Amino acid sequence: MKLRDGISVTTTDFGGVLLDQRSGTYWQLNESGTLVVSALAEGLGAPEVVDRLVAEFDVERERAEADVAALSRQLVDARMATP
Repeated sequence: MKLRDGISVTTTDFGGVLLDQRSGTYWQLNESGTLVVSALAEGLGAPEVVDRLVAEFDVERERAEADVAALSRQLVDARMATP
C-alpha cells in the first residue's frame, strides 16, 4: 500500500495526524495508528508493520494483523492510499 501524493503524517504528543493537503481532510490517529501509517508511508509491507506493532505495543500478532488490515482498508476506501 502507498499513501497518495499530498497525504502527510505528523506525529503529535498524543499520536498523530494524517492530512490530505488537497481537501483539508484529516484523521487523528492514536499512537499505534501513527506507527502503522508511518511504516506504510516508509514503504513497508503489512508483515513488517505487524512486526513493528508487536514489538512496540502489548498486542498479540493476530490482533495486530487484523488492525493493520482494517486501517489499510479504511485508508484505501478514503482515497488516502492506493493498494
